[in-house]
Amino acid sequence: MSDVPERTASLSGGPVLEPGHTYRSVTEKISSIALARKTPKEWWIGFGVSFLLLMMLLYATGYLFIKGVGIWGINMPVAWGFAIVNFVWWVGIGHAGTLISAILLLLRQEWRTSINRFAEAMTLFAVACAGLFPLLHLGRPWVFYWLFPYPDTMRLWPQFRSPLVWDVFAVSTYATVSLLFWFVGLLPDLATLRDRARRRPAKIIYGILAMGWRGSATHWHRYETAYLLLAGLATPLVVSVHTVVSFDFAAGIIPGWHTTIFPPYFVAGAIYSGFAMVLTLSIPLRAFYGLEDFITMRHLENMAKVLIATGLIVAYGYAAELFMSWYSANAAEQFLAKNRAFGPYWPAYWALILCNVLTVQLLWFRRIRTRPWFLWVIAIVINVGMWLERYVIVVVSLTRDFLPSIWRSYHGTVWDWATFLGSMGLFLSLLFLFIRFLPVISIAEMRSLVDETEGRE
Repeated sequence: MSDVPERTASLSGGPVLEPGHTYRSVTEKISSIALARKTPKEWWIGFGVSFLLLMMLLYATGYLFIKGVGIWGINMPVAWGFAIVNFVWWVGIGHAGTLISAILLLLRQEWRTSINRFAEAMTLFAVACAGLFPLLHLGRPWVFYWLFPYPDTMRLWPQFRSPLVWDVFAVSTYATVSLLFWFVGLLPDLATLRDRARRRPAKIIYGILAMGWRGSATHWHRYETAYLLLAGLATPLVVSVHTVVSFDFAAGIIPGWHTTIFPPYFVAGAIYSGFAMVLTLSIPLRAFYGLEDFITMRHLENMAKVLIATGLIVAYGYAAELFMSWYSANAAEQFLAKNRAFGPYWPAYWALILCNVLTVQLLWFRRIRTRPWFLWVIAIVINVGMWLERYVIVVVSLTRDFLPSIWRSYHGTVWDWATFLGSMGLFLSLLFLFIRFLPVISIAEMRSLVDETEGRE
């Protein structure tokens, strides 16, 4: 090996693939995770904990169906509680996958290669969790299809002025395109697993999923065209989905919601929380499966830099909210700003400032952002902070409306928490199954990095 990779590393901040790998070593290392005959004990422990949380979700949901949404802490005026907080939080987490895969692909950022597959899967699972909460919040989830404009004999149509209907179209479109993008990207790797699997059931299943992929020039041409087109289709969806979600609030007249800063502020917050979740999950995965040569320090450092950039935009959003409440001279908005900082929910407000604005400033120091476990802790703190942000926006705004006569406190019940923690169980269970049965890193794209490394040598 020559010293060129080291020189390239010093110019670009680090290698995207550690030198010394060949096509064969890349294929074996990634495919062996999915094709391993014996499942690691640690995987069983992680999956077991996630599965227990998933069972808690099923129990909480079953009880909800029997008793109704009265078991939650919602009341009047806080008709939206944990369900909408969790919905917005999960949708935000789902954004990083599409951003990493689609936008960085169009920008030809090769450092996305090691983390895009994992992030895309995370998007799908997060959107599945997000979609759960509005359905449960409906009160009668078995008639959720009334939200779609299907041709029924009673000529009933959805209320298109309702933000709930906007969410249905935005989230379902986003989920469909993300699923297609993820599956198309998997095709060459599924064929690799089909060819390398030793057991017949695995060969059959991977063979069906690979859809006859043979790796011919025609297949590659069509694959790359479709992948690029889907990337182009998915890119505006990153912006549109959370913008539509922000309209749930901005279209209302409630103090603290009725603001034009919400669309860009929500999109930046979504990318912020999404990248934080990618770091939260990829750092333990990288350490456990020994993937440090694929998910290098350059990937972690780049994601840390994205956190700094989006964290500053989020901080600007907080400052803009305060400025506009003062500059508008609107008594209700000014009261709300004071109430957030010094009212009964002040711990949540100051905790979100600590988590989302102050903690991320540590990443300006290279010594911190190049230490994976420091990054991991900071990423978890940011995820907590982003949940608190949604809690403050939803709950604090609703508890103190225009009329003091209807003010009322809100706190989540044990069923609220059980549903929220249970959704984490759903997310992690799906993620553990993905890690076990599908390639967590794109084999085909990693091979192209081997080509580039050899070319540089």
